[in-house]
Amino acid sequence: MKKYRPEQRDAALAMRRGAFGRCPNCGKGKIFTSYLKVAPRCSVCGEDLSHHRADDAPPYFTMLIVGHVVVAGILTCVIETEMPLWSLGVIFGTLTVVLSLVLLPMIKGAIIGLQWANRMHGFSGKADPDSFSPY
Repeated sequence: MKKYRPEQRDAALAMRRGAFGRCPNCGKGKIFTSYLKVAPRCSVCGEDLSHHRADDAPPYFTMLIVGHVVVAGILTCVIETEMPLWSLGVIFGTLTVVLSLVLLPMIKGAIIGLQWANRMHGFSGKADPDSFSPY
């Protein structure tokens, strides 16, 4: 059985807040200053968000989700309908671009929320061993 620690953070809530572009700590401030640029600090609660290390995970999960949706849709349309291939290319090409642009910031925000909730990469308040610089 897990022991409850008062300093535990709710990962599901932090990920949900991050997915909607909100600060994982307070849920009010914006996490992004532009499309994918993470704000250094929350404008409402002042939480330091510069520690995130989302790196390659958001594009990977975006491609994984979009790929499954688009390939399943194409296969279904090819098997069940007699649509011309050019129309499938237009429909699913557009769907691929739109889904990717919508999901990418949501997934990046959720990953930042997960890192914040688990106190990863400097969100613990301690020095981050991954960010060591000899300079």
